[in-house]
Amino acid sequence: MINMNENHISKNIEKIRQNINLACKESGRKADDIIILGVTKTIDAEDIKKAVDEGIYHLGENRVQEFLEKEDKIDNVKWHIIGHLQTNKVKYIIGKTFLIHSVESIKLAKEIDRLSSQKGITTDVLIEVNVSGEESKYGIRCEDIDSFLDEIDKFNAVKVKGFMTMAPKDAADNEIRQIFRKLYKIYVDISQKKYNNISMEYLSMGMSSDYELAILEGANIVRVGSAMFKQ
Repeated sequence: MINMNENHISKNIEKIRQNINLACKESGRKADDIIILGVTKTIDAEDIKKAVDEGIYHLGENRVQEFLEKEDKIDNVKWHIIGHLQTNKVKYIIGKTFLIHSVESIKLAKEIDRLSSQKGITTDVLIEVNVSGEESKYGIRCEDIDSFLDEIDKFNAVKVKGFMTMAPKDAADNEIRQIFRKLYKIYVDISQKKYNNISMEYLSMGMSSDYELAILEGANIVRVGSAMFKQ
């Protein structure tokens, strides 16, 4: 049974890479520039290790508690926090993440900055943007990005490395692409401005159902969970 599961995860990852190669070829990009972020929500450590064995070195957790349960069990990986992050949970993850994807309030950014300063480190984050305007989604509005970044630029121990967004569930491909395209344009525009602690290096867009569309529209991090670990 273990070998069957391992083979299944291996085949899933092979298919994901094939799809990424095709999307990159279509958009004139290099597959090596795309980070495949394995979303490990509800996935046990043994299956995660099988993905790591296949070269998935970036892992993303939605919940802090799950992250804390798994981080010591998986070696030689870079952990991302991709779910909604409460300010009272920040203390548990400072110094343990490659990127926090879900910064969507000054209050949260301020707490990350405060605790990072206490530890003498800098924490890299992405700003979560609610491009679609859905009330059920977290994230700042596109029209608030400039003022939000101006505020965060005053911090010393937080570095903004780019943006993250999610497309509406069950939206048509054309609508999804428009949402991703809109954030990519903002990403490029911001990259041309001068800030002290803000640089546009990562654009985290796309999940299992739409990662290929995200790559076509400029994403360089795709968050893939069910497509990687499904039986």
